[in-house]
Amino acid sequence: MNTNNKSVLDYITNSDKWKLEMEIVHTFILDCGLIEGLKWGVPCYMYNKSNVVLIGSFKDFLSISFFKGVLLADSENILHKPGENSQAVRMFKFTSVSDIIQLEKTIKAYIYEAIEIEKSGLKVPLEKSTDLILPEELLAKFDKNTSFKEAFFALTPGRQRGYNLFFSDSKQSNTRVARIEKYEERILKGIGINDCTCGLSKRMPRCDGSHKQEKKSL
Repeated sequence: MNTNNKSVLDYITNSDKWKLEMEIVHTFILDCGLIEGLKWGVPCYMYNKSNVVLIGSFKDFLSISFFKGVLLADSENILHKPGENSQAVRMFKFTSVSDIIQLEKTIKAYIYEAIEIEKSGLKVPLEKSTDLILPEELLAKFDKNTSFKEAFFALTPGRQRGYNLFFSDSKQSNTRVARIEKYEERILKGIGINDCTCGLSKRMPRCDGSHKQEKKSL
């Protein structure tokens, strides 16, 4: 495998799903001259330190996500939005090795176009919030529980980002799952990860640590 990043190599080698597909996609991306590393726990590919694409392994498909995919011409009309609130990111979805091999020229053409977009300095005009690169464990939770998904996207953009940063911060899938489960009830209630839940904060809705002082006085 053509790689110079041990963390990415380990990620692909230890993957229990879409391993061969990932190896092929990974090689296609490196052929385009991007630099690789792990971000949000998954392989991410950069041009001059700017994120261009990343690989995502999901239950039903493997993806290549373009950070500024909405700016791509998408001449083949085959890019997908990762979610209804996605303003910038667009992705390829693959379910077999044959799909990937058949689209090699198209994949590389789209990546080269994405690189040219980075070179030009083009920005995506965002309306309310920046796109979130959501961990696969959170997307899986959305598939199982539509009420939870609706509650998450009903949160303010800042609260969405706060939860997403916390969930994505761990490199271990089981830890990400545990964090999502722990905060599920708060999200369903529309409460942010840093919001006060005891009602003692003097800086509502943010928690200012007043609950800790209350415990000390008891």
